[in-house]
Amino acid sequence: MNETNEVKLHFLDYWRTIKVRMGLIVLTFFLVMVTAGVTTYFLPRQYLSKVRMEVKQDNSGPVSAFGGNTGKTFDPQFVATQFQILQTTEILYPVIERLELVKEFSPAGQRLPVQSIHNRLRRAMKLQEVRMTGLIDIGIYDVKADRAANIANMIGVVYVERRRADLQKNVDRGLEQLTEEVAKQREVMKKASAEAAQLRTEGNINDPNPDEQNVIITTDGFRAASQEKNLLELESRVSTLKLHLDLLQKLKPEELPQALRALQIIDPAVEKAGQSIGEFSIEEKRLLTSGVGENHPRVATLRGQLAVYRSQLQIALNGQLSAIANTYALENKKLADTKASAEDTAKRVIEEKTKMKDYIEAKNRYIQEKKILESSEINLKAERMKRGIEMDPARVWEKAEPSLAPDKPNVPVYMVAAAALGLVLGIGLAFFIEYLDTSVKTLDDVERFLQIPVLAVIPKDITVLMKTTGDSPDAEAYRILRAAVEFNKPHRDANTFTLISGGPGEGKSTTLNNLAYICAKGGYNVLVVDADLRRATQHKLFGVSNEFGLTDYLMGRAEIDEIIKTTKIDNLSFVPAGELPGDSEGILNSQRMTDLIAKVKGQYDLVFFDSPPILGLSDGAVLASEVDVTIMVVQHRRFPRAMLQRVKQAVLGVGGRLIGVVLNNVDAKHDDGYSYYNSYNEYYGARREAPARIETAAPQLARPRPASREDY
Repeated sequence: MNETNEVKLHFLDYWRTIKVRMGLIVLTFFLVMVTAGVTTYFLPRQYLSKVRMEVKQDNSGPVSAFGGNTGKTFDPQFVATQFQILQTTEILYPVIERLELVKEFSPAGQRLPVQSIHNRLRRAMKLQEVRMTGLIDIGIYDVKADRAANIANMIGVVYVERRRADLQKNVDRGLEQLTEEVAKQREVMKKASAEAAQLRTEGNINDPNPDEQNVIITTDGFRAASQEKNLLELESRVSTLKLHLDLLQKLKPEELPQALRALQIIDPAVEKAGQSIGEFSIEEKRLLTSGVGENHPRVATLRGQLAVYRSQLQIALNGQLSAIANTYALENKKLADTKASAEDTAKRVIEEKTKMKDYIEAKNRYIQEKKILESSEINLKAERMKRGIEMDPARVWEKAEPSLAPDKPNVPVYMVAAAALGLVLGIGLAFFIEYLDTSVKTLDDVERFLQIPVLAVIPKDITVLMKTTGDSPDAEAYRILRAAVEFNKPHRDANTFTLISGGPGEGKSTTLNNLAYICAKGGYNVLVVDADLRRATQHKLFGVSNEFGLTDYLMGRAEIDEIIKTTKIDNLSFVPAGELPGDSEGILNSQRMTDLIAKVKGQYDLVFFDSPPILGLSDGAVLASEVDVTIMVVQHRRFPRAMLQRVKQAVLGVGGRLIGVVLNNVDAKHDDGYSYYNSYNEYYGARREAPARIETAAPQLARPRPASREDY
């Protein structure tokens, strides 16, 4: 909440500064507007003509002989670069020459240099990109509409011609470089071919396809491949035989038939013997089961036949095992022979390959270079065909035409800009002067720098109250001042006052006169003494003569009662300053002045001494040291704060009692911070009427107050 109030206060301070300096702001705004208007009126009218053209990025960069375009990639700064190129001498000098602009722009009898015309054209150009397109506008300002159109069109023509010439040059250069690379590649290929042919001749190598990339395989190579295949088959067969043999040798005789069948080895003898053994064994079991004894002839016969068949089976199995073992031995020997032959063949193949290694490498190198050459020649033909087609890097789509109305100066825009500039300058100047202004602006300034209270705030244009008829809202400010003086007096007996100021013209005399008037209207017996002997003012306010007064008393030519004059206002008396002789300066600093103050102090309720400015003159300091109370009158926004500090020090330096400050001549209309000090105005109806001049009676002796009357 506090921060919000503080921000609002700052805003009001800014607004107050603007209101106070409104005259300066308006004057600055008016001067800027008048200057802009006059300048705009006398500016030459310029016509704008535009030519619209399309620009394309040149991608005709160098092409590699081995394929692939290595041209330029997209450049985001392409259009900006073209804008700079359009302003160069390479474009504008031909334009100047073709249109004879040197002669056109040169004054009669003179010939301007081409550089001057070039600079003039650059300043007259307006280049603009059409967003999201490849189009640009080239505009020219000139005082002649047809000349502006001619220049814009000629710039477009010259630019298109130059872009086409540059493109053709790039194409020719690229093809030339590509042709050179192809020629170099052809020489490299020829050299590789010669090296391969030489190695083929020296090695007596029969290569039926020297230009094709194939592997040369000799008879030994074929034999080695066949032997390798046979070797694998033999190794598989030998391994299988070895496995079968080991398995059969581990089995029991009665398990061998079944194992042979599982290994798919079919022997009729084994099968027949096994079948017979099975049949006789069954018959033997049947006889024994039927009750025939072990020694029965039939049982004995069956057992004899079983023994024969078992013997035949064992012989057949042994034969099979022997056959498998012989087969394994043969196959194993064949495998060993095949391995030896394969190793011998492999050695011969290695020797042959070592012999042909250099030739194979040379042949492969030749074939590779040949392929590169063929690709380069194809690429060269393609580029010649592609670049033979005419390209258009820039094209004019809309020619410039003479404008029907001038484009410059743009009066509305100029005046709006001038108005904005005038406001900115005016407000900026107002705040700058406000920053430099160290005068008193607010009550806080007074209380912060002088460390004394503000007794009252007197509005601007206050009149002399005694010359007005009836009650006036201006009187309320002095009633506030009267009350503040009463409450801030150092003691009850303090009834002599002087109002001092740092310099002339701060409203000290008017403030004193109106304060005395208000006090008299309040029932006090008041005396006003005009002690400003050098610039007497009070006699003009009271409307009396200044020929006889305080100076006559101080010089001994009159007594106190003789110089005191009554006024038309009840309870208000007045002592004029009188005429000051030239040789009597400093007479206030005298015993008679002290006696006068002491005497009137006892005769009147309130005595006000009008003092000259305290700085630069001694009279003000003398009065401040003699009277009971000193009040400083400060004119709002006039003198710097440092001057007020010197006034305060001057009063305190002579022993004066400074009770407060009257802030005078405050413009409450502009300084909103003081408006609440004058809110009483609305209780008085109309602001004020024209003051009626009061005819004063002839001076009379004032009636002193009775000695028995107590101080208020």
